[in-house]
Amino acid sequence: MTDETTFEGWAPEAGGDVSLAAIIDKAFDYRGNVTVVKVDGSEPFVQMFDLDGAGPLTIPYHTIRTIRFTGRDTAAGNSYAAWLRAKEAAKSARRDA
Repeated sequence: MTDETTFEGWAPEAGGDVSLAAIIDKAFDYRGNVTVVKVDGSEPFVQMFDLDGAGPLTIPYHTIRTIRFTGRDTAAGNSYAAWLRAKEAAKSARRDA
């Protein structure tokens, strides 16, 4: 994923070109909130905390219909390299002050 790419607002349906496993992998990398849409089923599972911090909740893969990327991507356009540059600039500014 490049700095300009974000999954914000993405609401995929598993199947065809995208697998549920791929959607789940992207959800774990996403820096905003996601909404898990469940159906009945069992293992394998993901573990997560809910919006109020309760958990960890164990959710079997088979109970997940899809995951919606509903929260703002707080790091969209901000790569790790950009973060490091900003950190170094702040450190340099403190030294110069």
